[in-house]
Amino acid sequence: MEQTEELIPHLFRTEYRKLTAVLTKIFGLEHIEVAEDISSDTFLMASETWGIKGLPENPVAWLYTVAKNKAKDYLKRNTLFDQKITPHLQNNSSEIQEFEIDLSEQNITDCQLQMMFAVCHPTISSEAQISLSLRVLCGFGIDEIANAFLTNKEVINKRLFRAKEKLRMEQVKIEFPSQGAIEGRLEMVLRTLYLLFNEGYYSAGKDVTLRKEVCLEAMRLTNLLLENKTTNKPAVNALISLMCFHASRFEARVNVNGETILYQNQNENLWNEELITQGECFLNQASVGDKLSKYHLEAGIAYWHTHKQDTAEKWESILQLYNKLLQLEYSPIAALNRTYALSKANGKNEAIIEAEKLNLNDNHLYHALLGNLYTGIDNSKARFHFQNALKLAKSKADKTIISKNISDLGSD
Repeated sequence: MEQTEELIPHLFRTEYRKLTAVLTKIFGLEHIEVAEDISSDTFLMASETWGIKGLPENPVAWLYTVAKNKAKDYLKRNTLFDQKITPHLQNNSSEIQEFEIDLSEQNITDCQLQMMFAVCHPTISSEAQISLSLRVLCGFGIDEIANAFLTNKEVINKRLFRAKEKLRMEQVKIEFPSQGAIEGRLEMVLRTLYLLFNEGYYSAGKDVTLRKEVCLEAMRLTNLLLENKTTNKPAVNALISLMCFHASRFEARVNVNGETILYQNQNENLWNEELITQGECFLNQASVGDKLSKYHLEAGIAYWHTHKQDTAEKWESILQLYNKLLQLEYSPIAALNRTYALSKANGKNEAIIEAEKLNLNDNHLYHALLGNLYTGIDNSKARFHFQNALKLAKSKADKTIISKNISDLGSD
């Protein structure tokens, strides 16, 4: 019984998404809830049956067989069968009886890739794309998605419902985009995977295990793109490189109390050297062609952060990469990060001048940066900015770090 209770959640995470992708491909995206229900019912049946009879010899094969039978039963008794399947079988009754649901590894991979392009359709918001990705492509439960977004399940349910309705209205199909359209659509998919990874990596949620799983799922989906010749592009290699470099420091970023450890205070012995090596390989593969994406530049910055020692070469390289990144795609956070690199390369005084030009007075990171830059130069100004940062910060982790900075300043 205990073995069953441990195995089913694991299989749900790995197999639910596969079953849902294949069944949605058959039923059409407009009937995605049917695919989800059949997949969920399959696992419910497994929980009930295995709890009484014990584990089958091949649990995954058992799940696939039950899901196939449930799907066939549904199709036979539902008009959906006549609408979606019969036309393709040319009304041949013998073919209908022999109709097979393909759960081969290749078809599962193809369906998941096609589902990725459907879920990342430009007509729905980035938040909805991430939520749908977590639910449909990663097999996350509603409660887990709510925790990842630091919200409640009612908000997530509404978000998923609106996204599915939008995809129905737009009659989005589960298929690969045409050769001419794939470049533009791939850009949207990469953006969603990038945001998905960041949701896990930078989330302020308490559940470190969940955050790590979100990151690993983003990496798994990106790897699916690499395994397909049509989508194995330099930008995809750059994105997985970036993810590898960041993920290599995952274990060093949080202490035993769940508190964030800043980069300069991390124990580099906890960094994952294997992931760093993989990141370097992917970054080399990303260097072909003449297109430079933001993922190339961010991967380059992340690469230099795998070198713990402060050197002039390191911070000058990071500074130049941020300069190019801001020219390619400006963002206030990138500008803040660039200012920190400037302080390491050219000194705090020059960085203070550049930082204050940003004037991001409603951003706690802006004040936290200025607090750090003024520390040792003008501690009263440092305290002023740290106190503003503390007022604006929302997460407990950020407040803990800022409070420590104020405490370290001592009294005037």
